[in-house]
Amino acid sequence: MGLFNWTEKPASTLGQGGVIAPDERLPWPQTTVMGVQHVIAMFGATVLAPLLMGFDPNVAILMSGIGTLIFYFITGGKVPSYLGSSFAFIGVVIAASGYAGSGPNANLGVALGGIIACGVLYTLIGFVVQAIGTGWVERLMPPVVTGTVVAVIGLNLAAIPIKNMAPTGFDAWMQAITFVSVGLVAVYARGMVQRLLILVGLILASVVYAVLTNGLGLGKPIDFSGVANAAWFGMPSFAAPVFSAQAMLLIAPVAIILVAENLGHVKAVSAMTGRDLNPYLGKAFIGDGVATIVSGASGGTGVTTYAENIGVMAATKIYSTAMFVVAALIAIVLGFSPKFGALIQTIPLAVMGGVSIVVFGLIAIAGAKIWVDNRVDFSDNRNLLVAAIPLILGTGDYTLKFGGFALGGIGTATFGAIVLYWLLGRGQKA
Repeated sequence: MGLFNWTEKPASTLGQGGVIAPDERLPWPQTTVMGVQHVIAMFGATVLAPLLMGFDPNVAILMSGIGTLIFYFITGGKVPSYLGSSFAFIGVVIAASGYAGSGPNANLGVALGGIIACGVLYTLIGFVVQAIGTGWVERLMPPVVTGTVVAVIGLNLAAIPIKNMAPTGFDAWMQAITFVSVGLVAVYARGMVQRLLILVGLILASVVYAVLTNGLGLGKPIDFSGVANAAWFGMPSFAAPVFSAQAMLLIAPVAIILVAENLGHVKAVSAMTGRDLNPYLGKAFIGDGVATIVSGASGGTGVTTYAENIGVMAATKIYSTAMFVVAALIAIVLGFSPKFGALIQTIPLAVMGGVSIVVFGLIAIAGAKIWVDNRVDFSDNRNLLVAAIPLILGTGDYTLKFGGFALGGIGTATFGAIVLYWLLGRGQKA
């Protein structure tokens, strides 16, 4: 039972601004509410990614919960993280399956085979790290590189809420009301309310939205008919993989991006908690890889350790792995409950966009924190360029095509940072 042997911290720790470490937890009521907040944090991206690829969102939600539990058990409950749908797969899945952009993906099986291949490669990398240590990974991707990759993820995602989640001027103002609400809660609230800044800010903004739209008719009203019509329980649409060599070759290299993301996330959490999580890096890769295999075998998206949830941890200073067990169980329930999923999806797009702006910004700052905590010297031109160029590549979504293979902004920034670091002076200290 050592996996669940958390040390309980008193609720008063919240009011005193204390940090809750990975092997600690708050009393179960507060832990449960924190788990709900992490579900909210991951929900938008975990649902959006499958929609962009023509996957079933309910399967993605279900597999995110199962994947998080897999990750928890493989890492021995030592690494706080939530696994959700990875955006790194979107470009290659669309290319491999020929997805038209709307409705179910007719070639879903081919994409799933590629996702499984990626998971297998990712898992093998994890076993190599377990066997020979993390030194080679850290030499390949030192703090200047990992900080850049983490920052790029937040900046690359920035266009989603800004460009796609505010179709009208009213929606743009609602986004502003949302992130201001989150900011006010973060600064002026105290105790548990302050720690729930994302969830409380979202609720406040949703209430304002409902008053302005349903009450005053200023925008698109919240429609609850989907909740009324949805079943309480229903099986998601599972799908079987089809193994195509071309699709597998196209999708499997995404494992390198996932390694960089996971490494950056582990580094970020290590820096925030003051705990050395490097010994668990190989297990973190294996956990993420196995979760991706299981997800792909069931009809779900490839998964990754979620920076959105790391952003929430950075804001709340609560790193307990217990809340991710709770969040995973809630996600599994959501996966089998169309009605609960419909309720979450009544959250106005603009409000979710405002929350996304906050969370994606926190991701970018987590990358900068890696630089600061590791004292990366930006008076060194090599470090300066290794960070500067990939930041623009990722933010601008710079894409390179190799035949049918397209490497998007996160990929070009990840590989660009690694290549530039070694090209511009491998013998120097980062």
